[in-house]
Amino acid sequence: MMKNITNQNRGFTLVETLVTIGILAVLVGIVGTFQRDIFLYNNITQANLNAQMEGRRAVRTMVAELREASPSSLGAYPIAVAGTSTITFYSNIDSDILKEQIRYYLRDEKLYKAVKKPTGNPLSYGGAAIEIETTVITDVKNTTTTPIFTFYDTNYNGSSTPLSLPINIPSVRLIMVNAIIDRDPNRSPTPLYITSQVTVRNIKDNL
Repeated sequence: MMKNITNQNRGFTLVETLVTIGILAVLVGIVGTFQRDIFLYNNITQANLNAQMEGRRAVRTMVAELREASPSSLGAYPIAVAGTSTITFYSNIDSDILKEQIRYYLRDEKLYKAVKKPTGNPLSYGGAAIEIETTVITDVKNTTTTPIFTFYDTNYNGSSTPLSLPINIPSVRLIMVNAIIDRDPNRSPTPLYITSQVTVRNIKDNL
């Protein structure tokens, strides 16, 4: 009697092969997308951290310069301009005998620093004096409701109301710096809030 012999060692059919290739392609795509997202996330996070570190350094420098503000080389008051997004003052930042005019101002989510040394005879901060501008903080998210500069008089007690605009400059005794830095609001890390306060040594009285 003849017996039907089933081939137990038959290979994959074409359909099975195509299905297997399709599954492998999907898995490779998923792994590749995951790796790409991880690299992208790491790059964005590192960029955000770098921006925040630059912000901390810039605020420290600004506070140090403000603390040493003094009358200009022409005898002008130590603070020339005071606003919620800008401040101009005089300070000797290069240890020579002349006081530089230093201007910090916020524009298009960037904080700029402009420095001008007096020139000529007699000395002048205008005319041929050259203003050198640099970007010190990027991705600044301060708004009109969260100003980067606020100013207080001698009545400051830790919870006082800031001086109202326009600032009466001779009344200023303490300056609060509050920078909000966030490279991408939709990604980690969370925004960095850098807050510092400074009393200008050469105009302070009872603070």
